[in-house]
Amino acid sequence: MLWQLGRIFLDIITPVFAIVLIGYLAGPRLGLEARTLSRFTYYIPVPAFVFHVMSTAKVESGLAIRMVIFMLAVQAGCTLLGFLTARLLRRPAEMVGAYVLIAVFGNVGNFGLPIIEFRLGPEALLPATVYFLVISTSAFVIGVAAAGWSCQGQRGALLSVLKTPALLALPPALLINGTDLELPLFLSRIVSLLADAMIPVMLITLGVQLGEVRQIRLSRDTVIASGLRLLGGAALALLLVPLFQLDRLERGAGILQAGMPAAVLTSIIALEYDMAPEFVTTTVLFSTLASTVTLTLLLALV
Repeated sequence: MLWQLGRIFLDIITPVFAIVLIGYLAGPRLGLEARTLSRFTYYIPVPAFVFHVMSTAKVESGLAIRMVIFMLAVQAGCTLLGFLTARLLRRPAEMVGAYVLIAVFGNVGNFGLPIIEFRLGPEALLPATVYFLVISTSAFVIGVAAAGWSCQGQRGALLSVLKTPALLALPPALLINGTDLELPLFLSRIVSLLADAMIPVMLITLGVQLGEVRQIRLSRDTVIASGLRLLGGAALALLLVPLFQLDRLERGAGILQAGMPAAVLTSIIALEYDMAPEFVTTTVLFSTLASTVTLTLLLALV
């Protein structure tokens, strides 16, 4: 068992963290800016990746619907788990919102996609991408709702979700997939090259973002919120997955995506809505480091 865990850590976890570490070390030395890298990744490689995967995917519609409902059920459970935990701890309103935000918003892009590919193979990228879209969209909506729908209000938040580049790439991808159309070769190669760049650029970006964190204050709340994100989501997925009759790849990808550390985007949302930003940022960093242990154990289960 220890040998298996050691191999998982070395072959799956280490390559991902090594690239994050490169970004962490290179960022200040090369003058890299997390905001520029994030915007580049968000607007170019990510939608190219989604388009590339979903335009060529072959998945039965009934299975896709079960996958979406499964992950939405997990997200609903995470929302309730974060809310009830914060209320039981008698935390103020902004901390309750922060708990919910952390509970639902896992790092399913930077971490989820490469780790799932390394563990389950390239064919698992399709279900991992479906879960990536479901989690990112629902987490954004839930996170903004938890922030009290301030600043932009419901309509502004909804429009922000609908204008997400990854989601905008989905309809044309599904159209091409459903009609068996083929892109011109030159265009297909452009999309493919950009899609291939997504994962390494995202990991470098994550390292640069973590390197910009200036103040770390660990607290009991940090540990509890990290536990909800790393263990609570995975536990909910393990409990719910038998209800949806998913195949091995879809089942494994869903469980792994549900157990990812908190996404860096949670810090941006918390700062934007003044929702305990220091606590959220600290939890992002702590959960990322703690995931070296929890993900190694989770990878051994799937």
